[in-house]
Amino acid sequence: MGSAVERTDEHVREYLIYRGFTSTLKHLETDIKADKEKGFRVDKIMEQLQQFVQSYDLFGLKEYWLYLDRRLLCRLEDVYRATVNKLRTSLYRYYVINTIQKGNLEKTQEFFQKQALELQGQVEWRDWFILPFIPTPEQNPAFAPYFSRQWADTFLVSLHNFLSVLFQCMPQPVLLSFDAEVQKMTSLTEENEQLCQLVFALQTESRDQREGDEMVHHKLPVYVQNMDRLGDTELDLVSSQRPVSTATTPSRNFFSTFLPQGRRTPVKLPQFTAGSSPSQAAVGRKDLPINLPAKSKEAVHANEVKPVSSQPSTSEPKTSQSHQSTNQSTNQSTNQSTNQPSHPRHKKIQDHEKERKELFSKPPPQMAEKKGEAGEGELHAEASSEPPDPCSNSRSCRGGAEGGGLSMEQPFIKLSQEEYGEHHSSIMHCRVDCSGRRVASLDVDGVIKVWSFNPIMQTKATIMSKSALLSLEWATKPDRLLLLGSGVGTVRLYDTDAKKNLYEMNIDETHPRILSLACSPSGSSFVCSAAALSRSGGVESAPRLPAPVSGQLLLWDTKTVKQQLQFSLEPEPVAINCTAFNHNGNLLVTGAADGVIRLFDMQRYESAMSWRAHDGEVYSVEFSYDENTVFSIGEDGKFIQWNIHRCGVKQSEQVLPQDATGPFVLSGYSGYKQVQVPRGRLFAFDSEGQHILTCSSSGGLIYRLTNGEPALESMLSLGGHKAPVVTVDWCSAVDCGTCLTASMDGKIKLSTLLAQKS
Repeated sequence: MGSAVERTDEHVREYLIYRGFTSTLKHLETDIKADKEKGFRVDKIMEQLQQFVQSYDLFGLKEYWLYLDRRLLCRLEDVYRATVNKLRTSLYRYYVINTIQKGNLEKTQEFFQKQALELQGQVEWRDWFILPFIPTPEQNPAFAPYFSRQWADTFLVSLHNFLSVLFQCMPQPVLLSFDAEVQKMTSLTEENEQLCQLVFALQTESRDQREGDEMVHHKLPVYVQNMDRLGDTELDLVSSQRPVSTATTPSRNFFSTFLPQGRRTPVKLPQFTAGSSPSQAAVGRKDLPINLPAKSKEAVHANEVKPVSSQPSTSEPKTSQSHQSTNQSTNQSTNQSTNQPSHPRHKKIQDHEKERKELFSKPPPQMAEKKGEAGEGELHAEASSEPPDPCSNSRSCRGGAEGGGLSMEQPFIKLSQEEYGEHHSSIMHCRVDCSGRRVASLDVDGVIKVWSFNPIMQTKATIMSKSALLSLEWATKPDRLLLLGSGVGTVRLYDTDAKKNLYEMNIDETHPRILSLACSPSGSSFVCSAAALSRSGGVESAPRLPAPVSGQLLLWDTKTVKQQLQFSLEPEPVAINCTAFNHNGNLLVTGAADGVIRLFDMQRYESAMSWRAHDGEVYSVEFSYDENTVFSIGEDGKFIQWNIHRCGVKQSEQVLPQDATGPFVLSGYSGYKQVQVPRGRLFAFDSEGQHILTCSSSGGLIYRLTNGEPALESMLSLGGHKAPVVTVDWCSAVDCGTCLTASMDGKIKLSTLLAQKS
């Protein structure tokens, strides 16, 4: 757009001079010099911003950005406002980093003093006010990336590209399209000339072909029925008997137009060598090679002229005699050509000569038809001998591709995958609310992010606590409320819309660690699992102790914010790791640290049944789609389906890899290892309960429930992670199912799937 503006300015100047509007021209030149938009030239705008930064002109930098925002950026749609804000934040950070790198700390302090009122309420600037007081900020892990040349170059290129796309998409006045119209007319004129030349060439070729038809018709010998299978040399020599120009010659398949339909043999399209010209490729002709010996050329000419000049009334003996003489001359030319140095072109001619020799040595009329049939058989054999698709019968090809490759049985299409990267430590929990509009994610530092992903990914609230947070759960009614369990015996009810705490409940001082929360579908109560102080935290590096941890399972009323009752845990009070309600809240299933699954009747508030499920702790438990069974994953690495109508009866069992069940290990430099015990959901079902999503070392894995052996069949790998995935969730509230996979590096991948209905 910048070049078009410059040319248009020149045209306007020329017009004003032509009309004698000298005063208007002076005003135009003055306005162009003071133009802050620099004629929509992005490179000039970037130079102006760089000049403000290098000269420490904070006021000029702010005014220039405000002008661009008021003149250009404010016209963008609301979906791009987040991008504009990020670019502005990066521009100010670029200015601050430049002042520190140049050693001008006074300008650094001046920036924070003047911008304090504007920036102190913004989350992205909260940690930056300490920057002037750090002795070596370039070595601080939080600020080191911003001092690298890579970050500065990435920001400048991103801003340059954003402005370039913005200028290209802006509505332009009619005058600016003048240059584009001129270029369009020029290209159309050139294309018209090329098409005219092509039409002329085709007309010439058609006229020459008609003349050739009149000369060759009724003068072809019998063996020409197979002429379309001969080499290029013979065809060129036959066609050379006709007075045609060298620029355009008819295709070698021209002779097949005279053959009866039943006797034509299927042929492959001619392949052209690298040395052939485009005109030759267009008409299907190849000239004789220049380095062919002269004697060979003469011999081939002599062989070809005689059969063409023979009359159709020639008797059978004459035909055989001409065939014999032709074979003799062919043998001579072949022998002479074989004495020459080997060349791909020579070899091809020799093969054609050999094929022609074999053809002429057979009886002409009957064998020609059989030869055509044999040719068809050869082509069919070639078609059937193609190598089969390696994925045609392979189960692994159906779902193993990371990009979501499709096959006949692929149940899902991976439409997209986005990343949420606002966390800076390993994720513990990641849950979607009932409406499918918001996500709450908790990391091991106790930071909770509430964010939305439709239509764009955007952080709605950030919750930071002085005490560690260990668990979270969305309330069902209303769905804007969030239950937060801490490590000091408290549960908070947080309003994500108002961004404030509504209540804070003290659970039990002797059991301060809130490991699990589950809200009933009616929204009137929630279940809270409290455990004593022990090894069971979000991140662990110590080995497991054999004795289970003491714990409590409590029922709280969300309206009165009071404890209703404490469930009896038999045979002894033990820490409950995971809890889940059925669809109406009448049943509650729990998995404990002693490996026992307990099923509670929520109408009588008592245990209906319990059984030993795993060797070690139970990490995750969920009801099946029909709620006749319960699925669980435990410390022993097993994924088991249990029948709740028959206590302790397994319906299916499958051993999962360690990266799906934990403990999860993230290796670092110098042998450093971070070990995390599972605390979030390890598996989630789709809307129909036929597929489950599990963790893996590189992303989520989707399995199909088989109700047989094996219990799970791998279908699709979502991929996208560089660290082990520690918790998953699957939201089916929207038309396209959304899979959430959270990993130990703080990254959350949001994969949008489309179910293929069979």
